[in-house]
Amino acid sequence: MEIEAKLEKFAETAEAVAGTTKKLEKVAIVGDYLQSLNDADLTRAARYFAGHQFAQNDSRTTNVGGSILSAALSEATGFSGDDLYPRYVRLGDAGEVAEEVIKAVKHNTPTITLAETESLISRLSETRGTKNKIALLSAVLHRATPLEAKYLVKLLAGDLRIGLRESLVEDAIARSFVQPLEKVSYANMLLGDIGYTAVRARAADLQDVGMRLFHPIKFMLATPAADLTDIARTMPDEFLVEDKFDGIRAQAHVSDGRVAIYSRTMDEITHRFPELVQPLLTLPTDVIIDGEVVPAKDDAILPFSGLQKRLGRKKVGTQLLIAIPVVLVAYDLLYANGRVLIDEPLSARREVLERLIPASGPLRLSIAKSFNDASQLDNEFDAARARGNEGLMIKSPASFYKPGRRGREWMKLKRAIATLDVVVTAVEVGHGKRRHLLSDYTFAVKRSVDDDELLNIGKAYSGLTDAELAELTEYFKQHTIQEFGHGRVRLVQPTVVIEVTFDRVQPSNRHKSGFALRFPRILRLRPDKLPTDIDTLDTVRKLVDPT
Repeated sequence: MEIEAKLEKFAETAEAVAGTTKKLEKVAIVGDYLQSLNDADLTRAARYFAGHQFAQNDSRTTNVGGSILSAALSEATGFSGDDLYPRYVRLGDAGEVAEEVIKAVKHNTPTITLAETESLISRLSETRGTKNKIALLSAVLHRATPLEAKYLVKLLAGDLRIGLRESLVEDAIARSFVQPLEKVSYANMLLGDIGYTAVRARAADLQDVGMRLFHPIKFMLATPAADLTDIARTMPDEFLVEDKFDGIRAQAHVSDGRVAIYSRTMDEITHRFPELVQPLLTLPTDVIIDGEVVPAKDDAILPFSGLQKRLGRKKVGTQLLIAIPVVLVAYDLLYANGRVLIDEPLSARREVLERLIPASGPLRLSIAKSFNDASQLDNEFDAARARGNEGLMIKSPASFYKPGRRGREWMKLKRAIATLDVVVTAVEVGHGKRRHLLSDYTFAVKRSVDDDELLNIGKAYSGLTDAELAELTEYFKQHTIQEFGHGRVRLVQPTVVIEVTFDRVQPSNRHKSGFALRFPRILRLRPDKLPTDIDTLDTVRKLVDPT
């Protein structure tokens, strides 16, 4: 009979990973642990080390925020919220707080298994009502060891904070089971489940991993272009140029009379755009399309603000369908006619796409123009803006589709006024008519592509409507990490992505990033983006010095 792995051993391994800054040591520690597990626990542990509660292609969520974690910890230990608060302030991490208070009240024997952890996460996703979630979680925390509690809370909070990225877990899997890293990464990309990938790697079964319809994969990303010179020195002699649409990135899967549309967060959003289902069903073959859902009436592109009204709806009514019509603009093809196309050049993918997608209608083909001189893009940029779009996408015809990667084979030229995608890290109560709302937002960028450390770079308090602020106020109250001044200032879980604009970037000793944005303003919420999608400190530096 196989021995089930304990959460305590997983947590000990995570502590060891956190204790070293060397990537190869992290990989070796994780790899040694993964080798010791049976297939079922290998699946769970690989997911958890990658920071996933579920497989990436699984749309379930636990909806467990800071308030539920705190309430469950209070119920499990007898510590009141007032007792926990100074610990949150001092430690700054919910998992660290859980470890400290449970250590203070009990010393349980390790009994929680990885299988039970998976069961708890699944049950939390199915449980409705805050009180029920608190009761379920507190019962497990009540018998957890301090270390088990620490990493269970970290996992539920969505960040282990041990310096371990999914790419390092792929490396650990590759080294442990003696498989080429590129094959492990490729399989994980197609399967959308690093746990299942680990099991396949152990069995040396990575040869025939295929793309599965209705299992979304990560989107290929573009690098911001500093200017036309940047484009000229990056692109080949001839390159493709498309409008950059101001909408929601979408991946459409079509097969056997079924349609599913996924956002870049891999959530299914088909129900929000019911008018796109029938046009997709008319396609003559099974497909996976990459494109953009944009608000449009005939050929006229409508403001993005209208589309936002449809994003939070479980059901889109007839009036909203009429008032804010949308189209799906297709600009890439990942699968068609039974073939995976991501390893074929963009020029070949476009040829197939052009044979499948009509030029107009609710499902339409993007217009890709061929250029050989970057200096001609000024006029094309102005024309794109006049059409109601954000700017331009510039792509190499030879580019392969690289899911989840931000390379320089695709570049984007956006607004003349600079913008950044950032994540909210702290909120404050507003003034005047907004004195009852959390309306002042401090925000951050990532340190680098490979380092998710958040560095604050500014604070903004204008750009959102009172209705948006009211909804976000309730959200931030539920996702507060630390609270100051009786709730007037809150450090919050970094989950809300916003797009900000500003006059310029200037040096600053106030922020850890070393920069501050002058007169930042919130352009819009970006619910279609994850915190991992935000801009980096390098992007900020290029805005200061493009060279």
